[in-house]
Amino acid sequence: MAPYLTLYPNSINPKHIQQAVQTLNAGGIIIYPTDTIYALGCLCTHKKALNRLAQLKGVRLEKAAFSFLFENISALSHYVKPLDNATFRRLKSTLPGPYTYILETHNRIPKPFDKRKTLGIRIADHPVLKDLLPLLSAPLITTSLHDEDQIKDYTTEPDEIFENWSSQIDLMLACGVGGNVPSTVVDLTTTEPTLIRAGKGPFEFD
Repeated sequence: MAPYLTLYPNSINPKHIQQAVQTLNAGGIIIYPTDTIYALGCLCTHKKALNRLAQLKGVRLEKAAFSFLFENISALSHYVKPLDNATFRRLKSTLPGPYTYILETHNRIPKPFDKRKTLGIRIADHPVLKDLLPLLSAPLITTSLHDEDQIKDYTTEPDEIFENWSSQIDLMLACGVGGNVPSTVVDLTTTEPTLIRAGKGPFEFD
């Protein structure tokens, strides 16, 4: 059974974070909290882990709508094209936060994503991720944990999530009850920002 590591927002155990780093570097898949819902992820540079992740989600890797989870805006430079002033202002005003932004990709994006023209990016506002992401050798590929229940879209209790997924992952970072509203998805490759999915973050901002 995968390790189940409990973390507390005001006192993140560095040993648990290091164990997650080691798991990811070894090509593992982990579950972790975000500022919206719990998510599945692996390093974007591990092809076997990416294929496993796609299989868990029931999609082809080449067609999977996975997003990249970054430490900060500066980390985007190797993966997306230079940001114009309006785009930078929007990202600066809303991130870290509950948004997924679609941006144009840079020509240095790693395989198997190198044929993509656009990329979904996340910079989440969660203490666990603020400790974890700076220690990773590459961004996380992140995808939401949907619930099979027809009534609820997302499971919020970490114990229940672990019970459902423990045989399919390599480690879980639990940090309290998760949310049940996903990130707001906004396409910034269009002339004006286009709302793709309404979520936790308001579409309009000052």
